[in-house]
Amino acid sequence: MREKYKVILTEEERNILQSVVHKGKAAARKIMHARVLLKADELGGNNFTDKEIVEALDVGRATVERIRTAFVENGLEVALDRKERVIGPTPRKFDGEKEAHLVALACSKPPEGRAQWTMQLLADRLVELKIFDSVSDETIRRTLKKTKLNLG
Repeated sequence: MREKYKVILTEEERNILQSVVHKGKAAARKIMHARVLLKADELGGNNFTDKEIVEALDVGRATVERIRTAFVENGLEVALDRKERVIGPTPRKFDGEKEAHLVALACSKPPEGRAQWTMQLLADRLVELKIFDSVSDETIRRTLKKTKLNLG
């Protein structure tokens, strides 16, 4: 079966890709993408099928299909380079002041009827004190672990 997205490189694109592969100074991912495009090039004499590329370069079929698609739909730059994140990483819930509240609370006497604080009790108390709108017990655990606070 012939692939839906046909890779046809210009002489300039072929030279760029060969330069990336032969210099070996780029990221491994970029070099692999360049190799895939060179093998898939219909005018460059290779014209490998996806199956042949997978076997020759030891990459997944989905990877080859993604690279072909990216090249045909968006061009060489997009096919070679990583996609930029649309949204950044999730902002941290704890700043220094909130962390200090947590540590002070964790070091204080536990609630009536309890021998010690649990992560869930600490999370619930921080919400009661209106320090957070919501916070998970896992976030509490990670924060206390980071501060190396030992409750036991």
